[in-house]
Amino acid sequence: MLAPDPPGGRFDGLVHLFPVRVYFEDTDLSGVVYHANYLRWFERARSDMLRVLGIEQRAAHDAGEGAYAVTELALRYLRPAKLDDAVFVASRVIEVTPATCRIVQQAYRGETLLCSAEVRVAFVAPNGRPRRQPAAWVAAFQTVLNQEGLSPA
Repeated sequence: MLAPDPPGGRFDGLVHLFPVRVYFEDTDLSGVVYHANYLRWFERARSDMLRVLGIEQRAAHDAGEGAYAVTELALRYLRPAKLDDAVFVASRVIEVTPATCRIVQQAYRGETLLCSAEVRVAFVAPNGRPRRQPAAWVAAFQTVLNQEGLSPA
């Protein structure tokens, strides 16, 4: 039997959309999504956005080139998600420098914004020191760089 590939999301214009289903394990005793699970969803969405762009993080790590590290993170919780909700994470690249990338991520249930994050990741060498990210990665980010503002999809 051939298992299907896991969902990787897709781009709609400059915005990467990543679907999430809220499972029991995502919730706390009050029945709403535990706050730290938004971070997991955002991380998965970012990783899949990179994969869709052709950025091979594992290959860079395995070759000893380096990896991304989160250097800044700001979150704002607006509404709760609950068990069985269909949620999607919208991710937009808003800034690219030779060594960093800044991304805005928003979790929605339908049209309702649940949580918003702004994340800066830096490319770091195996010794933890900042270094330039591969030129092909910068070029890939440039194809989806949202220079028009932070409006949702």
